[in-house]
Formats: sequence, structure tokens, C-alpha cells
Amino acid sequence: MADDISSPAAPALTGYACIQAYLRTLDTSPGVYRMLDAESRVLYVGKARNLKARVSNYARPGGHSPRIERMIHETAAMMFLTTRTETEALLLEQNLIKQLKPRYNVLLRDDKSFPNILIPRDHPFPQVRKHRGAKSEKGDYYGPFASAGAVNRTLNQLQKVFLLRNCTDSMFASRTRPCLLYQIKRCSAPCVGLISETDYAASVRDAAQFLSGKTTAIQETLATQMATAAEAMEYERAAALRDRIRALTQVQTAQGINPRGVAEADVIALHIDGGQACVQVFFIRANQNWGNHDFYPRISGEEDPSEVMEAFVGQFYSDREPPRMLLLSHGLDNEDLMAEALADKAGRKVEIAVPQRGEKAELVSGAQRNARESLARRMSETATQAKLMRGLAEAFDLDAPPKRIEVYDNSHIQGTNAVGAMIVAGPEGFEKGQYRKFNIKSEAGANSDDFGMMKEVLTRRFERLLKEDADRSSGQWPDLLLIDGGAGQVSAVAEIMAELGVEDVPMIGVAKGIDRDAGKEEFYRPGDSRPFALQRNDPVLYFIQRMRDEAHRFVIGTHRAKRSKAIGATPLDEVPGVGATRKRALLAHFGSAKAVSRANLADLKAVDGISETLAQTIYDFFHARG
Repeated sequence: MADDISSPAAPALTGYACIQAYLRTLDTSPGVYRMLDAESRVLYVGKARNLKARVSNYARPGGHSPRIERMIHETAAMMFLTTRTETEALLLEQNLIKQLKPRYNVLLRDDKSFPNILIPRDHPFPQVRKHRGAKSEKGDYYGPFASAGAVNRTLNQLQKVFLLRNCTDSMFASRTRPCLLYQIKRCSAPCVGLISETDYAASVRDAAQFLSGKTTAIQETLATQMATAAEAMEYERAAALRDRIRALTQVQTAQGINPRGVAEADVIALHIDGGQACVQVFFIRANQNWGNHDFYPRISGEEDPSEVMEAFVGQFYSDREPPRMLLLSHGLDNEDLMAEALADKAGRKVEIAVPQRGEKAELVSGAQRNARESLARRMSETATQAKLMRGLAEAFDLDAPPKRIEVYDNSHIQGTNAVGAMIVAGPEGFEKGQYRKFNIKSEAGANSDDFGMMKEVLTRRFERLLKEDADRSSGQWPDLLLIDGGAGQVSAVAEIMAELGVEDVPMIGVAKGIDRDAGKEEFYRPGDSRPFALQRNDPVLYFIQRMRDEAHRFVIGTHRAKRSKAIGATPLDEVPGVGATRKRALLAHFGSAKAVSRANLADLKAVDGISETLAQTIYDFFHARG
């Protein structure tokens, strides 16, 4: 359990004097410390086996790197949390770093989740499907896979080899004849009884064996079945089995690296160059390569590789289950401690190794080559992006190259399903984690009032910014607004911003020129009725067009998703006590929401999962309406 130690330092003290003032209150307990600046922003989070000894190192001038010297100079206060063990301190440190994002810590910026393959246990003919998020459903999970694409490729091959269905349970229940997938030999059509429950269960077991790495046994079984079918002159069946063997071989080939001696591991390799870092993670499960993903942690460029690797490993597994083995390109400063912390989290042993020879070393070498090449590509893209930002500042007379550009757009069809959207671009390109969508709540959406919709979006966006970050210290304030429209739209937006008291954010309107099909764009500043233009071959012009197109793509996608959801809605969504599972049961039993609304009480009670009380509720809901 962590205990908080109050802060005794006088507010006027900063730097070494501030840190020294805390020493007399500290003991030798393990724990976590935070360094804060004069405005109480967290500068750094660290852990210590002995808090007094660790903090005393900061209190002595000299021997620090330039980064640590700057951090000490800015320190105006400290906070401490004691823990029972150093392992607890390590876990708490990594959670606080992810939560607080201190400026002087190595920070893992990409916090994406990774998909799995799920084989459910609650259906006689289970749909083998992609799953992302908490493992709350009953079933067997296989993963993680590095991307949705890696999962989809594997699912595609599983369909070919094992003829497993991919339709939803409600579609499965409503089929009366086989779909196209059966015709092209991608499904065994369990929906209409063309395969028995026993045979389908055997196919599911084979798929589970494949996902567990037992591919040799499956291939031998299929080969035996093919030979038997050929001998019995069942040539069509033999050809189908041959195709399944080929598909199985194809998926193994597509996976590339399939290590024989490594059943389960994450291969993590680091490359640092020019003050930037790239970490490549390869997921090895069931002796198969399930894809790789690159990460670009925030560093200052002064850290040792071991420090960057330790920070990455700690943050990466703070909310993920670690595998049985980590193969690293660089050792950790606290390798035994990290292994103990990960083992505590996983409830089993976790081995950490930096292999020097053999197959494991080859895996790390391949991952490191990928990290090196990925970082080179990113640095090239970043240099190009920085040049575009400078060009943007010159073209629009900005004080400095923008670090955050926000582009807004709206979408609706005759006033229905109106949405607004914001995309963000910065020195590293589009920042998709910062994109935001706004469901239009006012009458502006219903009235197809684009000005009103824009006013609602900007008001909601900047009122929140003013409330949560009035001093503009979070980096969430834009340096430039791009508005899709001409002088009228820019004037309207400027008026909205003035009403909010935000008049120092530059904005530019982008409108199609007279030659609409020739790529001509006109730009408007607030207060200027006459537009100006950029040269047609100017890279800055193409960059602006890309940003506007990206905003349009995002808002259209958001609008379509909202419209599809509305189309898929049924009156059952409004019935109290009817969630997704009971809705599926009702639709499977009656075939449609209209049939449910017309059902009598006895029929409703006959549906699996529908109690007498709920059946009465459903009956009353529909009949009270009529």
C-alpha cells in the first residue's frame, strides 16, 4: 500500500535548495517521487529502493546530465508515495508516467490496444472472430496480433482451411439457404444444417489447434483424409481437402518468421538516432509470428538505451499481460526487478533475456533492423513535415511554424444524423489520437444550418479548453485553425471566437477558386474580403488540400457510422430491460422487430432468456403504443 508524504518545502525554494529541504523528512522506504515546477506541473516521476538516498543524489550539485540539471533547476516542489516493496514502486511509477506524462520522463505515446481472435463457447456453431478490449466474453482468446490486418489475414485463411462461419449470430439464425461463402467454399453452411454440430465442432478444434501452433498434426490429418477420399474416388472432396492444405501452407508462409525454438515471446528491439527512438515489437505466439508494430517513445536524446528500454517495457505492460518471455536488444538497469514486477502482474514466471547467439538472437537482430529502417523513414517524413510547417508559417504570415493545426468540417443529409468533426495535424503529421467528433445537439443540424453547426462545434471545443486549460500549458491549444469555406465562413468563425474571448488564434479559410476542377484554391483571412492564392505547384498548397481532404474523410466516415447505427436501430432498443443479448434472442425467435411487437404474451414468455416479468414489460411497451 502506498503512503503519501506531505511536502515541507517553502514555496520560494527552487532547484537544489528545494530538494535539500525534503531530505530531513524522508526515510529509507521504497517509493515513488514526483518533481513539480512552480506551477505544480509534474516534471518527472521516478522510483527508488531507498527514497532518502535517491533524493540526496539530486540534492548534490554536479555529476548530472544536462537534462537532469535542467529538471533540477525547474523543480519547485516534490511529492512522495512510499510503498511496501521496490516492485510496487516500479509498477506505480510506470502507471503515474502514463497518467501524468511528465516532460522529463521517457514516454510511450502510442497506447493502442491489440486485437485477439476469439472462439466463443456460448454457441453450438461458434463464429471465430476478431476481438479487441477486455476479455469479458466466455471463450478462448488467441493473441495479441500486431494489427487488425494481421487478424483479418489469419481469419481469412481460417475460413479457407476450416470452413468456419463469419456471420453474426442473428444472421445465422435467420438464414434459410446457404450464402455465397458456401458457394465459393469458404463456409460449411452450418446455418442450414449442411454440416453436423459434431463435425463443425471438430473443425473448430482444428482451428484452435492451428492457433495453438499444432499445424503439423492438422496437415497430416488433412493429408490422410485427402488420400482416403482419392482412393474412394471421391475426387471432389479430395480436391477440396487439397485446397485446404494449400491454404494452410499459404498462411504459414505469409507469417514469414516462424521460430521453432520460441513458442511464446515478445521480441523488443530499440534503435536511437538523432535524438529520436523507435521500438519494434514482434509478437511470437504458438511458434508463429503474429505481426509487429513500431513505437516512437518521447525521449530527450540524452538517455542511455537501457533507460529507454526499461521505460518502454514498464509502460507497455502496465495494462497488458506480458508473455512468458521477453527478448530484448538492450539490457535493463533493473532486469530482476522488472521480471519480478511482470511475474506479479501475470501470476507466473516471466523471463527477460538479451540473447547473443542462436535463433533468439536472430529474432532480435531482425526486429532491430526493422526498428532502424522504420526510424529512418520517420525521420525523413518528419523533416519533410517540418519544412511544410515552415512554409505554412511563411505563406500565412504566422509568428512561428504551427505545432498544432485544427481543421473542422460538418456533415449531414437533409438535416439528419448531423455531425461535426475536428482533425489535428502537427510536426509529425496527422495526430489521429487527437481527432474528435461532435454529435450536433442543437436545431442547427435539423435545419441544415452549417453556420449554426460550426458555431456549436467551436463553442463546445473552446469552452472546454478554457475550462480545463486556461493557461494553455497542455499543448492542446491550436496555433492555426483551417476553415473549409470562404469569407463568410471565416467571418462567422471569427465572430464565434470573439464571443468566447479567444481572438489570438490565427485562422484561414480555404475555398475552391473559379477553376474548381483545376486544383485552384483561394484563402481568406479574417477581415479580408479579397482572397489570396498560392502557386499551383507549391507543396504547402498540397499539404492544405490533404488536411482538408482528411477532415472531409473523417467527418463523412463518422456520419456514415451514425447513419448506419440509426438504420440498424429497432423499437426493441427502447424497451426497458432488453439489452443486446435479449434483443438477439427475440429477433432470432420472431424474425423481426415488427413480429415481436405483434406477439402475444405467451409467445414472448417462450423465448429463451425472457422472464415472465420482462415478457409483460415488452408486451405492455408495444401495446401501450397502439
